[in-house]
Amino acid sequence: MAKKDYYEILGVDRNADKKEIKKAYRKLAKKYHPDVSDHPNAEEKFKEVAEAYEVLSDEEKRSRYDQFGHAGVDQDGGFGQGGFGGQGGFGGGFDDIFDMFFGGGRGRRRKNAPRKGADLKYNLTVEFEEAAFGAEKEITVPRTEECFSCNGSGAQNSDDVESCAKCNGTGEIKFKQNTPFGQMVQTSTCDRCNGTGKFINNPCSECNGQGKVKKRRKITVNIPAGVSDGSRLRMSGEGESGKNGGPNGDLYIVINVKPHEIFERKGDEIICEVPISFVQATLGDEIKVPTLDGRVKFEIPEGTQPGTSFRLKDKGVPHLNRRGRGDQHIKVKVIIPEQLDQEQKELLRKFADISGEEINPEQKGFLQKIKDAFGM
Repeated sequence: MAKKDYYEILGVDRNADKKEIKKAYRKLAKKYHPDVSDHPNAEEKFKEVAEAYEVLSDEEKRSRYDQFGHAGVDQDGGFGQGGFGGQGGFGGGFDDIFDMFFGGGRGRRRKNAPRKGADLKYNLTVEFEEAAFGAEKEITVPRTEECFSCNGSGAQNSDDVESCAKCNGTGEIKFKQNTPFGQMVQTSTCDRCNGTGKFINNPCSECNGQGKVKKRRKITVNIPAGVSDGSRLRMSGEGESGKNGGPNGDLYIVINVKPHEIFERKGDEIICEVPISFVQATLGDEIKVPTLDGRVKFEIPEGTQPGTSFRLKDKGVPHLNRRGRGDQHIKVKVIIPEQLDQEQKELLRKFADISGEEINPEQKGFLQKIKDAFGM
C-alpha cells in the first residue's frame, strides 16, 4: 500500500517552515501517543506522525523527499545514517516525545539503564472497628527480590562477570551497510548479552543467572484510623525489585472493610437502629445503646415517634489524618407487640376510652389500631 504524503500527515503546507512543522508534530504526537490516546489506531498513527516529522524536520532528508518522494528517504533505499530502523528508531522524533511527557533532557533510554521495579497491589480485608480506629496487620506478599546469594549479579562469583566481548559492554551492535547512495549504520541489541553489556561465565546456582528470585515477604501494614472501604495505602519500595540497579517498585494496599452487624457507616458518621417498645416511646425511658466505644446510657423522651433520630456527638468514626470524630445517629424503631393476652387488650381499650377514641375489636384488630395510631 502506498505511503501517505508526509505533509498531509502533519497537516502542513509544503512551504511550511521548521517551526510550523514542529508545532504540528507536537500537537499530533500528544494526540496519538499510545500512553494517553484512546484512538483505536493510536500506535500506528503515532509512528506515522513520527516518521513524517523525522523526514520533514531534517533539511537534507526533506530536500530528497521533495525531489524523489518516499523513494528518496526509504530505509531500503539507504539514504543517510540510521533511517527509521537505525540507532534510536525515529531519531529526534522520540527525543521530542520525552521532552513533552517527561520534561526534557531525558534522551533515548538504553536497554541496560536502571529502571524502577513494577508496582504491586494487595487486597486487605479488615474489620469494621479496625478501619475506624486503625490497626497493625501483618501480610505476606509474593514478589521478586534481588538474589541474596549473588547480590543480584547473576554470577556464582564476582570474577565470573565480564564485559561482553561481542558488543564491548555497550549492549548494542552497530554494523554498516553499503548502498548505492552511501553507507548506512544500523544498531541492534547484542544477542550474546541480551543488551546488558555483561556476560556471565558461571551463573549463580540460586537464581540461575537471573539475579532475582521469587520470595514471600512478610510486611507489617499500619492502617490509619478512619480509612474507608476502597482506600489505598502506598508502601514505598515494597514492590518488585528494580532492574539494573534501579529502585524497587511500590506496594499499594487496597482496603476492604467488612460490614458490621449493627452499625452502618456514611462517611465518618455512624447510623444505628435501636428497637424500643411502644410503652417506652410513649412514656420515655433510659436505655443503653451500642457505640463503637461500648454501650452508653441515653434518655428516650416522652412521645418519641417511630423513625425519630437522635445524635450522639463524637461517637462516630475518627477523621482520617486529622483530629476529631464524626457523630453517631440513633434511629428509633418502635416494636409493636404481635400477641397480647386478654388483660392487656382490655387495658388498652380502657386507655382508648379515656382518650376518647373509638375502638371496635370486631372490626379492627389491635395490631392495625396501633399502626393507625402511630401513622405506620
